[in-house]
Amino acid sequence: MRSGSLIRAAVAATAATGLLAGPLVGPAAAAVRTGHAAEASVAVIVRHDGTGGAEAAVARVGGTVGQHLDLVGAFTATIPAGALAAVSAAPGVRAVTLDGAVRLQGEEWNADKDQHSMYSLTQSIGAQDVWSATDASGAKLTGQGVGVAVIDSGIAPVAGLDTPGKVVNGPDLSFESQTPALRNLDTFGHGTHMAGIIAGRDSGVAAGKEADKKRFVGVAPDAHLVNMKVAAADGAVDVSQVIAAVDWVVTHKDDPGLNIRVLNLSFGTDSTQDPRLDPLSYAVEAAWKKGIVVVVSVGNDGLQESRVGMPAQNPNVLAVGAADPLTTADRSDDVVADFSTGGSATRHADLVAPGKSVVSLRVPNAFIDAAYPQARIPEDPDQRYFRGSGTSQAAAVVSGAAALLLQQRPGLTPDQVKKLLTGTADAMPAGDTLAQGAGQLDIAAAVKAPTPAVAAQGYLPATGLGSLEASRGTSHVADPDTGTELTGEVDIMGQAWTPAGWAQVCTTGTAWNGDTWNGRTWSGRTWSGSNWAGRTWSGRTWSGAVWDGRTWSGRTWSGRTWSGRTWSGQAWSASVWG
Repeated sequence: MRSGSLIRAAVAATAATGLLAGPLVGPAAAAVRTGHAAEASVAVIVRHDGTGGAEAAVARVGGTVGQHLDLVGAFTATIPAGALAAVSAAPGVRAVTLDGAVRLQGEEWNADKDQHSMYSLTQSIGAQDVWSATDASGAKLTGQGVGVAVIDSGIAPVAGLDTPGKVVNGPDLSFESQTPALRNLDTFGHGTHMAGIIAGRDSGVAAGKEADKKRFVGVAPDAHLVNMKVAAADGAVDVSQVIAAVDWVVTHKDDPGLNIRVLNLSFGTDSTQDPRLDPLSYAVEAAWKKGIVVVVSVGNDGLQESRVGMPAQNPNVLAVGAADPLTTADRSDDVVADFSTGGSATRHADLVAPGKSVVSLRVPNAFIDAAYPQARIPEDPDQRYFRGSGTSQAAAVVSGAAALLLQQRPGLTPDQVKKLLTGTADAMPAGDTLAQGAGQLDIAAAVKAPTPAVAAQGYLPATGLGSLEASRGTSHVADPDTGTELTGEVDIMGQAWTPAGWAQVCTTGTAWNGDTWNGRTWSGRTWSGSNWAGRTWSGRTWSGAVWDGRTWSGRTWSGRTWSGRTWSGQAWSASVWG
């Protein structure tokens, strides 16, 4: 799809979904390559300020105005190619974007020349070698049949994630769940980036041809993704929503068509609570003990930080740090990325995986796309891709690798998967000794290694009897009108938190009873084949619920009641976009 077509698709989708969360792509003048001949005219999309100056600018250069896109304050136009800069700089013009009908000539981006592309990444970790191997049935090892739950900001149906059956929507537990046009969609942009890394696959990629440098292919391209949306457009989410999502995954892991064997949680709070007490830590440990490989990011607080994020503090789960390939294909000079949390001798990353400037799928006009236009790939003619750095991305790489192993050997326990991945990791001579853990992921070696005889890891079991408020750390959602934060021992529905009662049902995998969690109705119970449908949350208004001594009344639940005004956004472990 050409860049303008992508924008038109986004605008069309917006009319139906309300997905647009920011400005269109930035000025196209930067994309014009000096010294290359241009065609007589180009099709563009012009974003304007409503004063009429943009239309006048198009007329001055001899162009014509086409369709008005009032939803996003823009219109299509055809202008002389040489007038791009003039129109971009004209009063009343906010941005000019090349449309897809005509494109200036120039050198296209080649994935094999970019050490941060998914082509280079899957080659580096050995995934491309694994794809040619087979499982016991003779099927190629591409993650077929393995479900990976992605607890994040949603997954957008962009190219690479739009084939039937690729994404199965679980219940939307985010603040946007009451807006049908936004339900399950990724208005933030983080979840789609992770989903692409784990299991993206362009529809034109033929079986056996996954190592195509001109197509987008994730680590486990035939795994399916279970979309557990918890974060809204600004990334804001309460820890109770994340815990509820983990519990839902455990309760429904064996539902028809799901087969959830991996849970990706590129999220962490700065909770200082003992991981044996912390509720979020307890939830992921319970998932692990129920047979789900839980992959979490250690955080992006830097190599000097001695405390990894929660729930990476839990010693059972697979905690992942980020490696930096330093733009070379040779792994011998790779280092641990300077933003990756170093940890301590007691708890640090179990292993690392590529996490620097990783190129994955972009959600046009989502929050991070609007906020960080520099993260787009200027050389990419279709403007599909976006760069992100963080232990989020590294965790997603490992989740894809785990899916490959579990297709090869479905009987592996989470402890065996962890042992295989850490036991075959490559040491990084140039990398920080502590922060790299066992070393850098080598999935080809893991697939060839014999199944280890691993007993349970032997850590003292968690109890989950700690504080929900302490589990939040310093990240709180707040009322956008007053700035008042949600605090205390209550969940996002205002329901009292009773650790002992919750811990018991969490352990047995029965925390969800139909559409009820922690005593309140949260999600629909109807399975429609690709979505959990029906009502979300328990009521349309807040009436008299008291949180931390403050009373809320008559507020319609429309995705606006809570915001991330005081929420740092650092809990989603992507450090840099660009």
